Amino acid sequence: MAKRVVVDPVTRIEGHLRIEAILDDRGVIRDAISSGTMWRGLEVILQGRDPREAWAFCERICGVCTTVHALASVRSVENALKIQVPRNADHIRNIMALTQMVQDHVMHFYHLHALDWVDVVSALKADPAATATLAQKVSPDWPTASPGYFREIQATVKKFVDSGQLGIFANAYWGHPAYKMPPEANLMAVAHYLEALQWQKEIIKIHTIFGGKNPHPNYLVGGMACAISMQGDHAINIERLNQVRDLITEARRVVEGLYVPDLMAVASFYPEWTKLGGGLGNYMSYGDIPQNGIDDPAHYRFPRGIVVGRDLSHVLPVDPTDSGQVREEVAHSWYDYPQGKDALHPWEGVTKARYTGPKAPYQQLDENAKYSWLKAPRWKGLPMEVGPLARVLVGYAGGRGDFKEVVSEALGRLKLPPAALFSTMGRTAARGLETRLAVRWLAEEYDSLVANIKAGDTATANAKRWEPETWPADVKGCGFCEAPRGALGHWVHIAAGKIANYQIVVPSTWNASPKDGKGQHGAYEAALLDTPMADPERPLEILRTIHSFDPCLACASHVIGPDGRKLAEVVVR
Repeated sequence: MAKRVVVDPVTRIEGHLRIEAILDDRGVIRDAISSGTMWRGLEVILQGRDPREAWAFCERICGVCTTVHALASVRSVENALKIQVPRNADHIRNIMALTQMVQDHVMHFYHLHALDWVDVVSALKADPAATATLAQKVSPDWPTASPGYFREIQATVKKFVDSGQLGIFANAYWGHPAYKMPPEANLMAVAHYLEALQWQKEIIKIHTIFGGKNPHPNYLVGGMACAISMQGDHAINIERLNQVRDLITEARRVVEGLYVPDLMAVASFYPEWTKLGGGLGNYMSYGDIPQNGIDDPAHYRFPRGIVVGRDLSHVLPVDPTDSGQVREEVAHSWYDYPQGKDALHPWEGVTKARYTGPKAPYQQLDENAKYSWLKAPRWKGLPMEVGPLARVLVGYAGGRGDFKEVVSEALGRLKLPPAALFSTMGRTAARGLETRLAVRWLAEEYDSLVANIKAGDTATANAKRWEPETWPADVKGCGFCEAPRGALGHWVHIAAGKIANYQIVVPSTWNASPKDGKGQHGAYEAALLDTPMADPERPLEILRTIHSFDPCLACASHVIGPDGRKLAEVVVR
């Protein structure tokens, strides 16, 4: 008889996600549903507001994906109003986005995903001297690799265990048979977990320098809100730029000397996970990090394109403004569409909530009915996976030398074919590979900004079309970027100077979407199929694959009281 495994909530993510997996008699997942269990309705909140302030609301969708929503939002309004931003603004925006990506990917590996592969309690059995030998082999350029250092880390972990209060390491499946790493590798990983925790708070100072704060740095329709004055005290000056340079240098040291070596080491212990979790086989990237303005996708550092059916011999074009390409369905989502409408392009999108699920608390959802607060985005009717793996595959399949370099090097070290990328471990590895590229590009964007300033250009904003009197009466715009978790799009309709409609389709809407009207699974659901589980009472295998996507449900389901009543009203004067 089929067994249903429910994981609710999925932890070590942002937001509220429920996964239900249906196992056959062999303990293999034969069906799965992904349910976003929270709704905020940000699109409804934005209607009637000034489009120049939309970014400030959108950015607060999430405290993790913070800067990217502001970027996509200002780009959508700029696209609608035909505003070209100064070169310095593009460089600063690129620096902000790449900083977010580097910090987010390192944090995801160590603090959200590594514990799916690393048995923390096993580290107590490790020999500190043998751990030091291993660490020096894995990360020869990393300074903290002495027996005494690892002995201190081991003693710290032992205090947690002996107290019975594991703190940040509580409620995990320690001792699960699916853990394969030896004690010394586990101790090394725990030590680096703690080091990365210290580092991640430093790199985001780049956001505070250019954007005033983190989370939620400041943006501006028309450019950036920061002024540049090399000798000034209240602007971006030479001292601040030198600080940014030093932070980027340290970030590169962490990525190349710690993160990527640890990632390769973990992957070497789990070769079976290069054959599990592949999922849809369809991948999409909007592209980002423009080199010649946002309207020239041919010169993006992250290329734009689509790979369908795991076919790396072709990259198909994608246009998020084409009403025949990106569309959202609600066949299994708790929303209503106008009668006769099965799918809508975001410019015509409707966000009308209608919950028809069971009364909480409930044992299970009905996969044949509506079961999620997430809509189901599709590209030409096909479900897509977005994120690091999609970006890496589009770059690799498109023949980009930088992508082929890092992919070929990693596959060579692990002695794996390109097909290994279509997997849970491939998805995890791709995140590290693109971080290698992102941290290099971060340094290059910084150099370009400094060179532009030295040439006498200090402009950071274009205010020519700031006043609503200069706007057309009725316009639409699309803003997109490649967030750490994947392709992010904001679509705005401006009429009479106000927002008439606003729709947001985020990476986790694509990946965590429910089935569509044709019964096609979303990326999470598809990736779980055919996964064997060693112990259904401890669903570690489900967490490995779901965490490999780095879910952000706060973004995807955009909070109301359980009875639908208004919780608070904020009046801005």
